[in-house]
Amino acid sequence: MKELGKVGVLFGGRSAEREVSIMSGTGVLNALKSRGVDAHAFDPAERSLAELAAEKFDRVFIALHGRYGEDGSLQGALEQLGIPYTGSGVMASSLAMDKIFTKKIWLYHGLTTPKYAVMTADTNLSQVTSDLGLPLIVKPPHEGSTIGITKVSAAEALPAAYALAAKFDEEVLAEEFIQGRELTVAVLGRGAGARALPLIEIVAPDGNYDYQNKYFTDDTKYLCPAPIDEALTQEIKTMCEAAYRAVNCEGWARIDVLLRASDNKPFLIEVNTSPGMTGHSLVPMAAKAAGMSYEDVCVEILKTARLKTAPDSE
Repeated sequence: MKELGKVGVLFGGRSAEREVSIMSGTGVLNALKSRGVDAHAFDPAERSLAELAAEKFDRVFIALHGRYGEDGSLQGALEQLGIPYTGSGVMASSLAMDKIFTKKIWLYHGLTTPKYAVMTADTNLSQVTSDLGLPLIVKPPHEGSTIGITKVSAAEALPAAYALAAKFDEEVLAEEFIQGRELTVAVLGRGAGARALPLIEIVAPDGNYDYQNKYFTDDTKYLCPAPIDEALTQEIKTMCEAAYRAVNCEGWARIDVLLRASDNKPFLIEVNTSPGMTGHSLVPMAAKAAGMSYEDVCVEILKTARLKTAPDSE
């Protein structure tokens, strides 16, 4: 695939998700090389932007997760350097990385997401439990991979949950707890051409899809396509495509959804603009159900790399 030129696979980085990013990036690098792509590893935590520019990559595949790689900062640097890159642009990456602003955008567009409150050191925590009820979910709004997340079932546990999340963010997100099935939906493409891949249902041990169960055990079950009737499946896909476009995502992303048990109503939770590509990751699984191999989806994503400030550059 000489037409793709010299390709940098960016992974590692300085975020709390470095370990996962290394696994993702290694998988992507090997997949691209297996298809004849001139692909090279590049870790922004170990090498400078000057070195990135000196490599003279024709395009880069971003396999970084979390801060400094998924939040728009790297995307801005790549725009300045004139290096086409995969995934969403500066603004969309920044917005999607902030779960609070993502929810505000979705609500503006009439899309359903759980009720929430923003907590700071001055927040009356008893008012939060009064407004949202119990149990509730407490999380740092700028982290992923379930880092810093706590399910709070009793009011007296809220201060500790807040303190844990506040280690990562000044503002902390508290969300209404939705009892139901956990789904995730990969979306590929741009604008009107964005398309949702088959739904995945996640069935974790004791319903606890934490960091360990997400990346390092084989106890979590993934049902793909999810065993959901066709009409509801299409409703969820359409909702996720709309959520993707509302944030102005492009290239690829993965949207997490909860399906409330009492009435099968779907709720948008968050959007990941640089999803995992590890052996346990969900985008490759959805792609496989759509007839695409791991290598296929890596190449398809790479082909979408462009400078977002140049709309016609593909």
